[in-house]
Amino acid sequence: MKTICPHIKAKGKPEETTLYDHLCLVSSVAEKIAEYSNMDIETARLGAILHDIGKASSVFQKRLNDNKPPRTPFRHEIASCFFLSLFDETIQPALIEMVIAHHKSILHDARKKGILDLMEELDENNFNYHIKDLELWKTDALTILEAFGIEIHDISIKEAEDNFNKVVEYCQNKVRERGYSEWRGLLMSADHFASALSDKTENYLERLFKKPDLNFYNRQHELYPLSFKSSDSPKKHTMVVASTGAGKTDYLFRRCKGRVFYTLPFQASINAMYKRVKNDLEKDNSNIDIRLLHAASGIVLAGKEKEEKIIQGHVGAAVKVLTPHQIAAIALGTNGFEAMILDIKGCDVILDEIHTYTEITQAIVLKIIEVLNHLDCNIHIGTATMPAILYNKIIGLLGKENVLEVSLDKNELEKFNRHQVYKIDTWASADNEILKAVQEDKKILIVCNRVKHAQEQYLRLKEQFSNIPILLLHSRFTKGDRNEKERLLMGLDEQGKPTGNFNTSTNACIVVSTQVVEVSIDISFDIMITEAAPLDALAQRFGRINRKRNNDTIGKYKPIYVLSPPENEKEAKPYNLELIKRSYAVLPHGEVMRENQLQEKIDAVFTEIDFLKIEQHSVFKETGKWNIDKLTHNSKAILMDLLDIDSVSCICESNVDDYLTANPEQKAKMEISTRFYVVRGLRQLDKGTCPFVIPDIAYSSELGLNVELARPENYNTKFSAKTQIL
Repeated sequence: MKTICPHIKAKGKPEETTLYDHLCLVSSVAEKIAEYSNMDIETARLGAILHDIGKASSVFQKRLNDNKPPRTPFRHEIASCFFLSLFDETIQPALIEMVIAHHKSILHDARKKGILDLMEELDENNFNYHIKDLELWKTDALTILEAFGIEIHDISIKEAEDNFNKVVEYCQNKVRERGYSEWRGLLMSADHFASALSDKTENYLERLFKKPDLNFYNRQHELYPLSFKSSDSPKKHTMVVASTGAGKTDYLFRRCKGRVFYTLPFQASINAMYKRVKNDLEKDNSNIDIRLLHAASGIVLAGKEKEEKIIQGHVGAAVKVLTPHQIAAIALGTNGFEAMILDIKGCDVILDEIHTYTEITQAIVLKIIEVLNHLDCNIHIGTATMPAILYNKIIGLLGKENVLEVSLDKNELEKFNRHQVYKIDTWASADNEILKAVQEDKKILIVCNRVKHAQEQYLRLKEQFSNIPILLLHSRFTKGDRNEKERLLMGLDEQGKPTGNFNTSTNACIVVSTQVVEVSIDISFDIMITEAAPLDALAQRFGRINRKRNNDTIGKYKPIYVLSPPENEKEAKPYNLELIKRSYAVLPHGEVMRENQLQEKIDAVFTEIDFLKIEQHSVFKETGKWNIDKLTHNSKAILMDLLDIDSVSCICESNVDDYLTANPEQKAKMEISTRFYVVRGLRQLDKGTCPFVIPDIAYSSELGLNVELARPENYNTKFSAKTQIL
């Protein structure tokens, strides 16, 4: 294919994609998305062609290779609008929405670079600055447009100004309306897809928006009671409450009829689930598109402000595995929410292992369900531990007549009693049990509530038991290192055969972890030592002990030792101390943890929920209305502020050069999930997920991220000098 105007680039080094090629790719994706979304295909194509044509500007081309930060903001989308009059007037509103807001809020942008922000700051100079040298570069722009079949004519400065004023007026009116723009979401999705895949885009298009064949999950086994329960029902939604290991995940997939969004609460959990689903479905689905969506968001700093951006992943996956954090961002209106809406609308959404750690997370679960229901999604919820008060609230939101409710009866629950629970006061008491288990060649799982605690216990136990295998797993490893640790933990090779490592070991071994092992990671150990936590979290953890059920193991129990609650709120984080204390109080001591009594205990711990806390932060209201100015998004990272979660990514300073030239998959392997407060004083890149850069001394493949060493003064001096120009 011949490239038109090869000297005009859309991207600088290392890609150096030409503008013509980029517009070809984006328009192809836009047409595909429009067809799937029942939007006008030709309008989508024309919007994609127009959206970046302003990059032909000599100002933009000069900046592509200029390392100096500009004094005055140049927005290529504003320059693109100079050519609006070349297109039919009836579609110009849609074109404006696609073009002018595909990067920025038109008003109150975090960096004050939206078109209306710049009008306030620059007034008439906004147009004058963007029109600079039009006579020099418009020929290239018109040549590219003509190559796409656009009927062109010369654009004078007066006509460009009229187009500019029309766009400004449209935006001034539109920002007074409440709601969101599907056209903006379409262009965002298409642009991100084409930018991420580049020359692979055309080959990938055939895989978009395919429904997966889920027949694999019709399998039945006597040890999984849910596998024998019918999933056929005209009811739109699903609520499954059943013990860990009863077959919930299979059942939820059996309820799906279309594309699937599958959520789990932890990044490490979704890593394991991604691999599991991929292995399950590949045989019946040739060339299936299963996507793993990173839990972190892109955080952009603008002075003292910070903006959260949804990391989209590729639109149109047959199955997308992600965390609820990403879906919640729709209701909170963060940057990219329209694109996520377009992708998820009308799909099957599995909310698996819903956790209720705090009142905020409970409220967010409800808000997610509200917005998904509004978007006509089929919602399938699975949990081993849900308070009745939350359960009833969800049923009320969805309508009892619309929900297929599934649970195990008391006799079925009795077959899932697997644990003898003991309460202990100190780690010294735990050490006695660990020593005894090592001597008996048992597999030992230690679970801590915080990464720092896990690192401390790992170092202590490694010194104490230097002659046996010991592994540390938590959320703050690079994805590459975490994948390797999960492989070792699972103890299986690529063909699923035992390797004798950890989970499949027949000798003594120790794994020290955080709550990342609570869900989805399919391991079965012999003994657990765990810090006290809310009861729902503990029940999930317990599911990693004596997990492998067969006719010989039913009725046999393995020990779990729960340390007493901490003394203060600080040590209790990320949990509520009162919840931990109430949970600890209802645990048996020296007795079997009976599954048919778990719900009663859960309800005794979670007695009330403040369902209103998140409503003031949400752009989607209980009334079903959207309370956000059109063509804008919330520039403040509200969700990140509300939740104490790993919501940003970082990379090591020695990986910067490789990261800047890597493809998306390679970038992801270098990234570490962490919390904003850890890295807010560090440098940040503008590529990929906009990761912060940590000193090399703050990371090791053995221990992961050491937050206490993630300080600017610990940068390598060579790196510090080099990054002055990033």
